[in-house]
Amino acid sequence: MSWNPTIEPHCPDASSMDLIETLIVPRARDVAGFEVRRALPSPKRQMVGPFIFFDQMGPAEFLTDQGIDVRPHPHIGLATVTYLYKGEFQHRDSLGTNQMIYPGEVNWMIAGNGVTHSERTSANTRQGPSSLFGIQTWVALPEEAEDTGAAFEHHGADALPFLEGEGKQVRLIIGDAYGQKAPTKTFTEMFYADAILEAGAALPLPDNHEDRGIYVTQGSIDVAGDNFTQGQMMVFRPGDKLSVTAGPAGARLILLGGATLGGPRHIWWNFVASSKEKIDDAKASWAKGDWQHGRFQLPPDDNEEFIPLPV
Repeated sequence: MSWNPTIEPHCPDASSMDLIETLIVPRARDVAGFEVRRALPSPKRQMVGPFIFFDQMGPAEFLTDQGIDVRPHPHIGLATVTYLYKGEFQHRDSLGTNQMIYPGEVNWMIAGNGVTHSERTSANTRQGPSSLFGIQTWVALPEEAEDTGAAFEHHGADALPFLEGEGKQVRLIIGDAYGQKAPTKTFTEMFYADAILEAGAALPLPDNHEDRGIYVTQGSIDVAGDNFTQGQMMVFRPGDKLSVTAGPAGARLILLGGATLGGPRHIWWNFVASSKEKIDDAKASWAKGDWQHGRFQLPPDDNEEFIPLPV
């Protein structure tokens, strides 16, 4: 669909430091032998809206027979989001899901009271060289939804709202923004979008959400006269109307935010919860390893190995 003509970029007179509440530079982390850049949680900020975890995966290149192997592991109290720019993943979970994901699509898995999943480069892709580049994030669930049943949704690129015009393209992955709403089921107000800007193009931030952040994946942007480059996350003050402008090489951004939750969350390994007791219960259940009758099962198509609890 064409760009909404009622959304006009607004260029504030204030400096960027007046507008930016937190500036985050991600740290490098190893995940299954693959390096990621982790922006959330950070020492400066645990969440942006309900988003509590944010990893940039790649860009990376793999030789024939190589790829990613994230073995089955558990989650509680959150929903996982996978969105790719390049490459593919094969997602398998304890609900029986076996779903490939490709660029521009979204995998949305609600863990709730407990789910187990794996993510691997498919056997077909391993037959030759391959690339991988994307973002994975977790959305913390509100207290009333923490113990909901697990669920999984996949939506292709054609199902996601797409705005285009004036040198910019925005695909809304989750939530609502710019007068559009994504099909993914959510439990709180939020937005999550992939934006591509040509050099000099200006993009207003949604002003109907409490928390708003931008992660620069490629290129650079100007915020009130200051330049920010790839690998930086900015969290803006609530309520300010503002826009960002792409640098001379253009920019690719992830826009994210939404309503804040009722309080901070405990986060340990792959578990997120409003209480330490919920975390401890999940630890005990995974350590018990009762895959037939326990809280956690292994994916039916990927149950020969799993990731044990961290020591």
